[in-house]
Amino acid sequence: MPFPSPLAQPARMTPTAPPPAPPRRDLPLPTPTGGRVVLWVIAAVLLIAALGLALYFLAFLGPVASIVSAVLALIPLTLVLLAIRIVDRWEPEPRGLIAFALVWGAVASVVLALGVDLVITVMAPGLPEALGTVLQAPIVEEIAKGAGVLLIFVAARRAFDGPVDGVVYGALVGAGFAFTENILYFADSLITGGVENAAVTFFLRGVLSPFAHVMFTAVTGYALGRAARTGARGAAALGPWVLGLVGAIGLHALWNGSTVFADFFLLYATLQIPLFVLFIVGVVLLRREEARLTRARLSDYAMAGWFSPAEVEMLATGAGRSRALTWARSLPGDRVSAMRRFIVEATALAAARQRVITGRDPHAARDERVFLERATRARHDVLLG
Repeated sequence: MPFPSPLAQPARMTPTAPPPAPPRRDLPLPTPTGGRVVLWVIAAVLLIAALGLALYFLAFLGPVASIVSAVLALIPLTLVLLAIRIVDRWEPEPRGLIAFALVWGAVASVVLALGVDLVITVMAPGLPEALGTVLQAPIVEEIAKGAGVLLIFVAARRAFDGPVDGVVYGALVGAGFAFTENILYFADSLITGGVENAAVTFFLRGVLSPFAHVMFTAVTGYALGRAARTGARGAAALGPWVLGLVGAIGLHALWNGSTVFADFFLLYATLQIPLFVLFIVGVVLLRREEARLTRARLSDYAMAGWFSPAEVEMLATGAGRSRALTWARSLPGDRVSAMRRFIVEATALAAARQRVITGRDPHAARDERVFLERATRARHDVLLG
């Protein structure tokens, strides 16, 4: 290809015709950056730390309380992960980064928060419990969780395209943190108050507030996602990160304060539920923004002759994707998996094209070629089987 990008052609040039089906060979994904290697090293360390954390729970909480509490904690975690999957369905994040965000929240954030709390307890004994609950805990925990989101932003910048990605990574970190914290709370309630007390704690944390930590850290992720959309890199992201932390800490402090200084159930009904509804509405609006961006970038390809307008409509709308999958099921052979690949590769292609336009990723043009070829292969498989 004589141009640095499939669309980097003179304005008066005849649009390039779609290429024939690629040869039957495995098409590589874009090569991960060196930052991904750093994340894998950190993930390996975190897995070792997770083993140590599990042994700590077994030794100090007892095997029965630890196992029962872990099973209980899995219930809200499963609910949260299903919700995050729905949010992430439009342009799925790499599975490795999803796992890293979860492990960071469940292990690193908890260890960092416990360590800082221990230091504060030693250096400033006798602090009022209310101060620790309303001020210390939100600040320490949100910084520990937010550090994981910032690490993903810096080390895996090419997979951090915008606000939806930030919300997903922040929510995953928050979900991991809530899982481990729930084990501690459930086990403590079971040991000190028996089954009845544990049931009350499960209702408060697993039924009424499974999305609390998710929502807090998603605010930090949203701020970094906005920075990503504007092309911020490195130190330029620290300002938005701090701004996101302020929002996350504020929400966290408000939540904790409602359990200390106010009628929790009254404040839950009059403030926390409306905030959660606003959070859902915000996520829906962000998803629509993501769909509009996909449509805009795929429309660029349609103007250059790579996709038809009907294909853009199919790939860039939820209804179009649903109809496409239904149509694929009516075809002979396994066309549904090919259609899913076509949708995924075309969406990734649109994201790569956006990175080319903004100029924030020097590897974006190369990624664009790879995703274009992969999308072409998938379309060929859908049409011809």
